[in-house]
Amino acid sequence: MAKVTVDAIRQAKAKAEKITMLTAYDCPMAKLLDEAALDIVLVGDSLGMVVLGYETTAPVTMEEMLHHAKAARRGVSRALLVGDMPLMAFESSIEQTVRHARRFIEEAGCEAVKVEWKPDIERVVSAIVKAGIPVMAHVGLTPQTAANEGGFGMRGKDASSAARLLTQATAMEELGCFSVVLECLPDVLAQEITRRLRIPTIGIGSGVFCDGQVLVTYDLLGLFERFKPRFVKRYAELAPVIRQAAAAYVRDVKSGRFPDKEHTVSMKPEEIGL
Repeated sequence: MAKVTVDAIRQAKAKAEKITMLTAYDCPMAKLLDEAALDIVLVGDSLGMVVLGYETTAPVTMEEMLHHAKAARRGVSRALLVGDMPLMAFESSIEQTVRHARRFIEEAGCEAVKVEWKPDIERVVSAIVKAGIPVMAHVGLTPQTAANEGGFGMRGKDASSAARLLTQATAMEELGCFSVVLECLPDVLAQEITRRLRIPTIGIGSGVFCDGQVLVTYDLLGLFERFKPRFVKRYAELAPVIRQAAAAYVRDVKSGRFPDKEHTVSMKPEEIGL
């Protein structure tokens, strides 16, 4: 199958082809997703919660993101690899933020970066795009700053906030972003944004009318159990399977059933000079 590019993602909207995106934080998972013909593999800062055990995504560092992005890169050959810029990447100057974005491309091998909307983000996005780095925008519920915006929950439920989100999404397109993630919006608002924009929208908890969909893979597979967002569809329940396998291993080792003859190389003492 052909390599997925930024241009291919742009063109998917005109062709009415739905876009698929999932998260990966290591080589084995990224390889499995790539082999499933996924369009985009996102190295999301969601790794802070589902892999590193943080309460939110806010503490995730650039070094942690780059470490996992490099691992995912080794597993991806076909899908577009996108690196999620963590909150800490925006805590200094615009010039430094652009350098952070460039590290995703030059050090980690990503082909684009994702940027969550936050106040004054337009100047940052403009600078990253002008540096020749493709940007996927993210509006609606933005987990990095959700604690300062009323917590996690649906956005755009009244006229003023819906208009604000429409303005934000339009601004991201005008600044040169090649796509935009819409998180936790009413389906009618996501539909209107999708209708107005020329670039693809990728929804998470925003209904069926978006040009594509994204989920956190650990949610999709039932590996993250701390909470389950309403919009998540479980395609597997792997956490119980892993617990059962680990418990069976413990029982076998404790009882002496493992390793057995099938899993042991047996030799005579004299064969190795004992």
